[in-house]
Amino acid sequence: MSGPLTGVSILAAEQMHALPHATQLLALLGAAVIKVEPLGGEAGRFGKPTVRDADERDTGMTFVRNNLGKASIALDLKAAAGRELFLKLAGTVDAVAENFRPGTADRLGIGWDAVHERNPAAIYVSVSGFGNRSEPPSPYREWAAYAPIVEGMAGLYEYSRGGDEPPQLALAGALGDTGPGLYAVIGLLAALHERSRTGVGRYVDVSMYDAMIAIADIVNPASMGAEPSRMLDGIGILHAFRAQDGWFSIEVVREPHFPRFAEAVGHPEWVDDPRLATREGWSEQMESVIRPGVEAWAASKTKLEASAELARRGVAAGPVNTAEDIRRDPHVRARDFVHSFAGADGGKEVAVVGNPVAFRGGPGEDAAPRAARWPVLAGDTTSILSGRLGLDANEIEELRAQGIIT
Repeated sequence: MSGPLTGVSILAAEQMHALPHATQLLALLGAAVIKVEPLGGEAGRFGKPTVRDADERDTGMTFVRNNLGKASIALDLKAAAGRELFLKLAGTVDAVAENFRPGTADRLGIGWDAVHERNPAAIYVSVSGFGNRSEPPSPYREWAAYAPIVEGMAGLYEYSRGGDEPPQLALAGALGDTGPGLYAVIGLLAALHERSRTGVGRYVDVSMYDAMIAIADIVNPASMGAEPSRMLDGIGILHAFRAQDGWFSIEVVREPHFPRFAEAVGHPEWVDDPRLATREGWSEQMESVIRPGVEAWAASKTKLEASAELARRGVAAGPVNTAEDIRRDPHVRARDFVHSFAGADGGKEVAVVGNPVAFRGGPGEDAAPRAARWPVLAGDTTSILSGRLGLDANEIEELRAQGIIT
């Protein structure tokens, strides 16, 4: 695929979500991403539900949604010959990326030191639960981490927890994976820019926990007396309301915005109601005055119609969408943001979200290419080893016979 990163190449020993999401975005921006998998495939291929792939394998959704536009090579990194192939490939790319548990890449012999020795100009990106730093190490360095773990540790679940109720885990999808992946992209692009000046690669170390602390926005408000579980108390109108076909959300958190809101929902008298003169008053009267008024006004409207009418009056509002709502949404369709792929067995189409970064004002303006399908396991092993390392057919077959590649 073409794009702003055309000409940039990345070798990624990755699995599951966080780093694969990052490298998928880089691929959608035009980078050539070589995904290195174990001989039997990375863990994301074995999630549920699955889709039948062109190689007759059932491929899990975690893999499908995070690997568009990549090439796949399968190597046994525990074998010396597999490790040597990886390092030779590292000598041909702009960046090497991995998301093993800390220390694993070094034990395999493909860590920063080994790659930097082979290719001093290569950027090295690591994404892990608590970072790879060893001086000083995180006390959690050896802990396994998935999205809900770091989301909870970062305080994100305190926003929605009431009283002694247990926190609701995974309330934001895979935010704890996606967020760190985006920071990895930022770090890699910054390191590439620096290398254009220095000629030397940099180690980019991303901690999922750090990323989620930054995203959750807990520390600063709490330091100023706003505890997360009470963060919305008195903030104003930040609520969802029922319409004819579902829910829509409204945000009115400044007094000058309230008259527009009151007029829009057919209650101009609210402007002169002393109970509704402040944000605190809006919160206190939410269930007795505001919600009944808004929901009576919206009862004959769809959630999209209600939101559109509020938006026309300058009030921030939007429908609370389901997955099907999103796929039908005119904005999403106009930007060709969700891509559909059919299973190899002709089964149900699989929808995968594409590139949220749009570019204008250059070559191919407003003509972003469609995302390429995810790769079948080891589908590019032969072409990569021959094209990048110059191995001939006999050498490649010998590696297969030895169980070094698939």
